[in-house]
Amino acid sequence: MIIVVTEPMIVNKEMEAEYDFGQGKRGAIEPTGQGKTRTTIRLDDDILEWFRSEVDSKGGGNYQTSINEALRQHIHQQTQEPLENIFRRVLREELAQKLSN
Repeated sequence: MIIVVTEPMIVNKEMEAEYDFGQGKRGAIEPTGQGKTRTTIRLDDDILEWFRSEVDSKGGGNYQTSINEALRQHIHQQTQEPLENIFRRVLREELAQKLSN
């Protein structure tokens, strides 16, 4: 079914003189998902623009998710043992084993 609106749908044409926000709540309208924390950070304009343009070039999405993924990859790379260290450790272990035989 297609509905065509030819003029704006106005429920109440007049503004109230006063509104009662006594029951109002501060904060975001949509709650933050589990495992997520709402925060404010300052990013350089060029960094933010790069992430936004990447999302646009891929046909849409969320640039914040892209930033989160980039940060996660960086953390993962920092916590992994470099390949050179692994290679050296394995060589030492193999040499020590051969020398003990």
